[in-house]
Amino acid sequence: MVLTSAPGIDRRRRSLAAAMEQRGDWPERSPWIREAVYALPRHRFAPDRVWRWDGHAYVPVDQRNDPAGWAREVYPGPDTATVTEVTDGLPTSSLSSQAVVVDMLDSLLLEPGHRVLELGAGSGWNAALLSRRAGPDRTVSVEASSDLAQAARRALAEAGLTAHVEIGDGNQGWAPAAPYDRVIATYAVERIPWAWIAQTQPGGRIITPWGRLGHVALTVAADGRSATGWVQGLAQFMPDRGALHRESDFTQVRARSEPVEERAFPRDLTPLHDNAHLRFALRVALPYLRVTLAYDADGLNAWIHDTEKSWAMLSAIGGGRTIATQGGPRRLADELETAWDTWLDLGSPDLYDFGMTVTDNGATQYIWVNDSTTEHRWAIT
Repeated sequence: MVLTSAPGIDRRRRSLAAAMEQRGDWPERSPWIREAVYALPRHRFAPDRVWRWDGHAYVPVDQRNDPAGWAREVYPGPDTATVTEVTDGLPTSSLSSQAVVVDMLDSLLLEPGHRVLELGAGSGWNAALLSRRAGPDRTVSVEASSDLAQAARRALAEAGLTAHVEIGDGNQGWAPAAPYDRVIATYAVERIPWAWIAQTQPGGRIITPWGRLGHVALTVAADGRSATGWVQGLAQFMPDRGALHRESDFTQVRARSEPVEERAFPRDLTPLHDNAHLRFALRVALPYLRVTLAYDADGLNAWIHDTEKSWAMLSAIGGGRTIATQGGPRRLADELETAWDTWLDLGSPDLYDFGMTVTDNGATQYIWVNDSTTEHRWAIT
């Protein structure tokens, strides 16, 4: 049971709304979203226990024992999610950051009367916002966890909404209620499940996080045999539960092979830290790469690995100089430079210049830049 009078709730709620106002996060073309967020605030869908990262592990924050701390976690900054479930030390469900929720709902172009399918009910908050816009009995939400599904049903019922929460694999959609006018996923996928396209009306719209870095809006073709569309913005989401696993970190990968090369790295690393468009382009070209950045007294450093056997360290040594050390079967620093150069040669496109096409019953999927017919495309494998 959410204590709506918990210390700090109203103040933090107002502060979050004001921060989004200051940044221009409330979309002018979709005023219904701000109205829905006001009518259905996120704390009404938060569980009694949420989780806080203390620098080493996720620790529980219980509403009854620490109501002020709980309020801080439920109403963080616009870009911060609230972790609502942790399994084996890893976050497995969250109340998504408010700015991303709003941005994705704006991209959905949802109208009253639309039939909408949501993949990943979680706490039920997003389903509530969808249901308020689409109307009674127009929203179906699929959740893999029976416990989360039950909690979402209770929260929706307490809010007086009639969205339907079904237990199942979101990647399979929900065929019994198809076809849908709109489909929205609240978890990231690498490849678009064909079921989502098959269960969407021709001309219908699908919004999903892709690659844990951006979200795309796909429109289903008139013949229903393909879908294509543009990247809409940044959106960092957890992957679906089937993809959750503990990847090897840099230290583990580094231990698997000795250094085989050390050389000067000839470029400034600052754009890796500051330029989201570059990071997105590198994610497209090098989907297996994991990059961690940190500053020290000598400058910006990068630790790069492929989760398997290859690694590279880009170490600042002062005076604007950087040394690349690499090991394993791949030369990741070289691959990073090549992909970076390709992005520069293309004119440093924004992430909004990228798009995606899915066809052949989902067998063919690729990212393109500027034009879906361009030769500049990257297969999604």
